[in-house]
Amino acid sequence: MSAHVARTLAQHVDHVFGVMGNGNAWFLDSLERSTTARFTAVRHEAGGVVAADAYFRAAGRIAAATVTYGAGFTNTLTALAEAAQARVPLVLLAGDEPTSGPRPWDVDQIALAAAVGARTYTVGRADAAATTVIAIEHSLTYRVPVVLAIPYDVAALEAGPVPEAPEPALPAPLAPSGPFDAAAITDLARHLAGAERPLLVAGRGAWLAGAGEALGELAEATGALTATTALGRGVFPDGRYDLGVAGGFGAEGAMALVREADVAVVLGASLNQFTMRFGELFSPGTRVVQVDVAATATHRHVGGFVRGDAALVARALVDELSALGASPSGWRESVDATVGVAAAREHEPGPADGLAPDGRLDPRAVAHRLGALLPEDRVVVSDGGHFIGWANMYWPVASPDRMMMVGTAYQSIGLGFPSVAGAAAALPGSAVVLTTGDGGGLMALADLETAVRTAGGRGIAVVWNDAVYGAEVHVYGRQGLAEEPMRIPETDFAALAAAVGAEGVVVRSLADLDRLASWTAEPVDERRFLMLDCRVSPTVVAPYQEEILRVNLGR
Repeated sequence: MSAHVARTLAQHVDHVFGVMGNGNAWFLDSLERSTTARFTAVRHEAGGVVAADAYFRAAGRIAAATVTYGAGFTNTLTALAEAAQARVPLVLLAGDEPTSGPRPWDVDQIALAAAVGARTYTVGRADAAATTVIAIEHSLTYRVPVVLAIPYDVAALEAGPVPEAPEPALPAPLAPSGPFDAAAITDLARHLAGAERPLLVAGRGAWLAGAGEALGELAEATGALTATTALGRGVFPDGRYDLGVAGGFGAEGAMALVREADVAVVLGASLNQFTMRFGELFSPGTRVVQVDVAATATHRHVGGFVRGDAALVARALVDELSALGASPSGWRESVDATVGVAAAREHEPGPADGLAPDGRLDPRAVAHRLGALLPEDRVVVSDGGHFIGWANMYWPVASPDRMMMVGTAYQSIGLGFPSVAGAAAALPGSAVVLTTGDGGGLMALADLETAVRTAGGRGIAVVWNDAVYGAEVHVYGRQGLAEEPMRIPETDFAALAAAVGAEGVVVRSLADLDRLASWTAEPVDERRFLMLDCRVSPTVVAPYQEEILRVNLGR
């Protein structure tokens, strides 16, 4: 039966990540011997799910992870919850208890998967190929992870030739339909035609819908300024009039312009509390219209809602504006000639010498300098933690598939190093840049070797090493809670990296970052994975964190 699963899965999935064990040994044997799918070994079971998650975010194609039963499966739960929260499709192929019933070490894996938002499909003795296709179809249709379970006593069964299985039947993009949708689009087009200061905001959903070209045409037709969510960066094809990331990662000058908008159209973005700056992103007088495939509007400040695929709705708006004979507002040219759009989206570069008052590096200065030195053809993968703002604020990326934040949907840390493997497999010609903290880096240490092995001379890790759990210190330390549990003994990440074949550099001054410039100039096949162990100050608080503190603590 494992052969049926492996061969059917390989018709739709070209990368599998995971750890071999008793429950998936037969599956991996079949995958290696009889398919063209590539298997990448990771060192912790969570890393397999993380790598498959990152692969989809970077490539837009579904990948799979595989683990054994019991402890192997339970080790995946945080990563599985992250994929569920982030709406990332993937298949987790897991061994499971035999059909005769649980053994002493078995647990209810179906219930555990359901608890974090993943449905389980269990392979039977006669339906392995069909069940595999159904699992893939469910994952892609609903953009969620699924578990494909192989009972232990079924795994090694010889079942003969693999039967033909139908292709997954996927729904068409959700198109606006009927008189109400048509009226909503006409009404929105009229508001845009009459707007003096139109704004378009796009998120990851717009990228998944392939809406970039249509959004570019809509921006030109309306003369709108544009902005994106953190996961939508680069979706607009013309960056000259883009204000950058909306919300806590945004520059103050850019966010002031957002509040000047009289009509704002939000496409493919859920408008979470961070994007909305806890309700302060738009001014009270802004007419906010959301375009999304969700059933209803997702924020109370939305005044109008159009349900539909972002690309299809954007195209319909362009056509409607043309039928109305609308002309561009001229707002973006006016702003560019006075304030300057590029100037408005600039962030504070930090002190010229790069040092904070405590003598350690100011992370703003480090991030600013890295933004100028990192390879242009890069994909950035981010762990979770206080530091997440630095990459989003200072490191531009070409498109949304080149910035992934695995862990932030579930508010977790420690998923950074295995993300590198997924991104490296998805974009084999690009540099892979990991941004992680010392806390999350230590938590994910099992897959440091995985990152170094899979990315090789294309890989860079930036560790924001401040010897604390930064978010906890800034939130709870300010409230007077004991800080000792929030502190981390300073760790030599450069030495840890060297132990698994990477080059490690301890960065205590901006000049130490010059090694990145010379590293980038070297031929890829002659250089090693580069670990930049940046000894930054824990006293510099990211602007988005200050925003959270103001809301939650009234400070």
